[in-house]
Amino acid sequence: MGFFSFLILGLIAGAIAKLILPGKQGGGWIATLILGVIGAMLGGWLGGLIFNQPLTEFWSLPTWLLAIVGSIIVLLVYNMITGRKRANS
Repeated sequence: MGFFSFLILGLIAGAIAKLILPGKQGGGWIATLILGVIGAMLGGWLGGLIFNQPLTEFWSLPTWLLAIVGSIIVLLVYNMITGRKRANS
């Protein structure tokens, strides 16, 4: 998968993850892109490690599911980190 395909996958996966998670998540489109790409990388790494299914095809259902699950994990961690910063301020 090419660089721009991976960016598009990350942006869409990050947006879907934000829609799935309850409550209000901070960050705009740039933060969504960055967290989505990090989540897609995490999902691809976990998919390759656990299921032997790396992110190779853009139009593959496992690719999208792994990217979305990875984005959800990254968003949860991001919300925990930023939530602690707000509580201490």
